[in-house]
Amino acid sequence: MDNSSKLYGYWRILMWGGAAALLSLPALAMRFFPDSGVNWSGGDFAVMGAMLLIACAAVEIGSRMSSNLPYRAGVIVAVGTAFLTVWVNLAVGMIQGEGNPMNLVFLGVIGIALFGAFGVRFAARGMAIVMATAAIAQVAIAIFVAIAGLDKLYTAVLIGLFALPWLLSAGLFQIAAKQKGMATA
Repeated sequence: MDNSSKLYGYWRILMWGGAAALLSLPALAMRFFPDSGVNWSGGDFAVMGAMLLIACAAVEIGSRMSSNLPYRAGVIVAVGTAFLTVWVNLAVGMIQGEGNPMNLVFLGVIGIALFGAFGVRFAARGMAIVMATAAIAQVAIAIFVAIAGLDKLYTAVLIGLFALPWLLSAGLFQIAAKQKGMATA
């Protein structure tokens, strides 16, 4: 077993354990800190549990596409960004609150990443392009929100900042592609 595989094993334990801990935090807050304002219903726990399961499973599947560490890190960053996008939109919404249907536009960014990944067959160089495209779509939404005056300017800036992890993922996939190219040369 090489060091990359050993590190991946530790990461898996940390990931699944962290997901379980994250899901238990609201229950602990409601039980031991009733004045904290946390008041989740069974449905809230079910949705968050499903989101965590999907995210962890996506990291598991994506990480098995390559043993290359930058590739795996790119998968983790991309899945984490998609997870945070959904979570923020369900919790508070990015554009004018969680009930605003305009927030569905962010599913398009996630769709670009997801369907693009399948389209490039998870190849590192293609994944870099796909994640950069997701970043461009995120910035385009931010610019539209700012120009159309759909929300405050700082909200548009925050929406635009969500492009940074998409770009980080793209960079990690680009590194993975270069390392693969050097290994085959």
